[in-house]
Amino acid sequence: MTPTAAHPVLEAIRGRLVVSCQAYPGESMRDPDTMRRVAEAAAAGGAAGIRAQGVEDLRRIRAALDLPLIGLWKDGDADVHITPTLEHALAVAEAGADIVAVDGTGRPRPDGRDLAGTVTAVHERTGRLVMADVSTYEEGVAAAEAGADVVGTTLAGYTPYSRRTDGPDLDLLARLAADLPVPVVAEGRIHTTEQAGAAVEAGAYAVVVGTAITHPTTITRWFAERVTSTTPRS
Repeated sequence: MTPTAAHPVLEAIRGRLVVSCQAYPGESMRDPDTMRRVAEAAAAGGAAGIRAQGVEDLRRIRAALDLPLIGLWKDGDADVHITPTLEHALAVAEAGADIVAVDGTGRPRPDGRDLAGTVTAVHERTGRLVMADVSTYEEGVAAAEAGADVVGTTLAGYTPYSRRTDGPDLDLLARLAADLPVPVVAEGRIHTTEQAGAAVEAGAYAVVVGTAITHPTTITRWFAERVTSTTPRS
């Protein structure tokens, strides 16, 4: 299915790469100004948009770059921790995000709101778009019906009930892209340029890549493990 006419922010990322600039708590790069610099480096390399988490990170990136900004706020220990409440979503919008990313699964949200209620409130109070991060086909359909402007495959393989593939779940991506009236963004375990291209071929409206570009600890681990596990030629 061809998505309905897109908002200018969505048009800016159509067929393009969005780079996720995030670091985990306790890491040396877990610093808002560092993430701002990482985002600037990604922009210099051709990123059409940035995805980032945390209010201060978003504020600094917004001040530095005039690119579409997908914002979220990871908080709490509950299953739903990606922008888990409406208050988190409003703070993300206030920090400068053009698109507010939220958990789009069917799991209970900490504030008791359902996804449709959260989406509606963000639209009415901020005028910002909402991206629903989902893990299954059914969740993607429900998120579009709830009013989400974008659906992402971000959580595929990261919920107890969803299938985890070695790379991106291209089958899920293709099904959602074919059936939903809103843009479907590929995100999750896209570690090579070949996988990014395969996501586009499967119907992705845009492709989000994070770890393989912006997380040196993981990238180093990939190379270190390959080097140490390879037997030299005799």
